[in-house]
Amino acid sequence: MIQYGSVIQDDTAIKYGPVIQYGPARCDQAERPPSAAGPTRGTQTSAAGPTRSTQPMAVLIESMTKTYGVGPSAITALDNVSLAFPAGSFTAVMGPSGSGKSTLLQCAAGLDRPDSGKLSIGGTELSGLGETALTRLRRDRVGFVFQSFNLMPSLTAAQNVELPLRLAGRRAEPKAVQAALAAVGLADRARHRPSELSGGQQQRVAIARALITSPQVLFADEPTGALDISTSRDVLELLSGLVTERKQTVIVVTHDPMAAAYAGRVIFLADGRIADTLGRPTAEAVAARMTRLEGLAC
Repeated sequence: MIQYGSVIQDDTAIKYGPVIQYGPARCDQAERPPSAAGPTRGTQTSAAGPTRSTQPMAVLIESMTKTYGVGPSAITALDNVSLAFPAGSFTAVMGPSGSGKSTLLQCAAGLDRPDSGKLSIGGTELSGLGETALTRLRRDRVGFVFQSFNLMPSLTAAQNVELPLRLAGRRAEPKAVQAALAAVGLADRARHRPSELSGGQQQRVAIARALITSPQVLFADEPTGALDISTSRDVLELLSGLVTERKQTVIVVTHDPMAAAYAGRVIFLADGRIADTLGRPTAEAVAARMTRLEGLAC
């Protein structure tokens, strides 16, 4: 049996996990709960009592539940999950197969609606939004990177990057597109089509495409799953650099302990619940936690 003790709730605050550090030359961050004044500010609990913090929350999840199916065959993918993701943090989500990590990512990004609970992105609660408003919020505030890149094969790298702006009816400034490609190290590949790029370069284009709208949160679903070890490291260093240099909030779902070790915090799910959290992760520590969870799930 798995003991779930990482989230503690009361009427005014939610306590979320340890102080975390973002690797070499990175800054300490603390997971802080929402205050009574609103969902985007935190209150950190200490031995002396709660202390007010100005740490903004990029994503706030409160008591989220998601079930697929009905009756005896129903599967609870998320079971009363509460989490806070501070702005400028790098979080990895891991868990055994069927643990709910992909559902968490889909719901946190506003791509799927939970059955109950609250979700806020940048202080805006999503539960009351209609489909048009929700689409606009995803378009303007959320970036998404997929394992399979999802680039348009007939378009150049630059055209793929500017695509979200064009679909939104906005002008794609050439300087902004070039800057996005330069940020991922592909300033000299703007005119290349996906077939002329390596897998790692294609994923970099996908990241630049996700960043072109200046999203508050960048979600990545197994971003290194289709890459070799060396290329994966390059992509992970890029994501880590976005956090430290641009204060970009990054949330990654991964099965790879090496990838998770680049994050400042790892959240482990099992049976749709938070089973564990790990701050300042190493690949070895992450692998050990996963081995334990997978053993308990058997």
